[in-house]
Amino acid sequence: MHPLSRRAFLASAASPLLARGSNLKIGVMDGICGKATDPAAVEIAARLGFEGLQVTLGKPPAAGRMVMADPDRQALLLAESKKHKLPLVATYIDVLHVNCLKNDREAVKWTVEGIDITRRLNAPILMLPFFFKCALENSADMDSVVGPLRELAPEAEKAGVTLGFENTITAEDDLRILERINSKALKIYYDIGNATNLYKVDPTREIRTLKNHICQFHFKDKGYLGAGDVDVRAALAAIRSIEWKGHIVLETSAPSREIEGDLRRNREYLARLL
Repeated sequence: MHPLSRRAFLASAASPLLARGSNLKIGVMDGICGKATDPAAVEIAARLGFEGLQVTLGKPPAAGRMVMADPDRQALLLAESKKHKLPLVATYIDVLHVNCLKNDREAVKWTVEGIDITRRLNAPILMLPFFFKCALENSADMDSVVGPLRELAPEAEKAGVTLGFENTITAEDDLRILERINSKALKIYYDIGNATNLYKVDPTREIRTLKNHICQFHFKDKGYLGAGDVDVRAALAAIRSIEWKGHIVLETSAPSREIEGDLRRNREYLARLL
């Protein structure tokens, strides 16, 4: 056999097989594929070499239900997932940007429904976002979310779903809230791009602090992965140091406005590092 050339080695490193051989797999959000709440995202993600899809639940119209509450849409999504052998690794309840869990009972109702949809989709994680007007900006906000999370955690436990708490507070504040909830169904959904660019903390230190309290990761930067301020290599080193296993989900942008090409570039960059 001839030894692998450098070009052949790099090509093999960019394949999804490398990620499958490690404890880390690469997923993507359906909205980043340009197909939020659309089962067509499954084919795109599979064709581009991703190993999991995060599904947007879809903001409801006035007095309506979330888009993914539709049984027919759920069935089609599950069929596409089976056809393309691409697991649904998480959901994302985007209505929590409108109704805030920290101060709106409507948000609790939506989250209960989101837990049930996530269960029906056989997805293990429901990501709860706390950003913009719904961000936890002070100790009063952090205190106010404890009650709703305590109420929701038993619902998630019964459904076999983990609530992924994605926010802009420090790892230490995260741990304090997790301790007050005291449920195996509540973990941190950690975004290294937000940590670096939005709330200006060192994600490597936070990853090592949170350890097994992290359920899943978002990776992104203001441009392409590896070309901005986010130290992807250091984040991966921190993830390996805590022996974490699971999906790293891309929430990247498309600087060239060519969605599939930019997604392919970001996935291949991350796959080489894995």
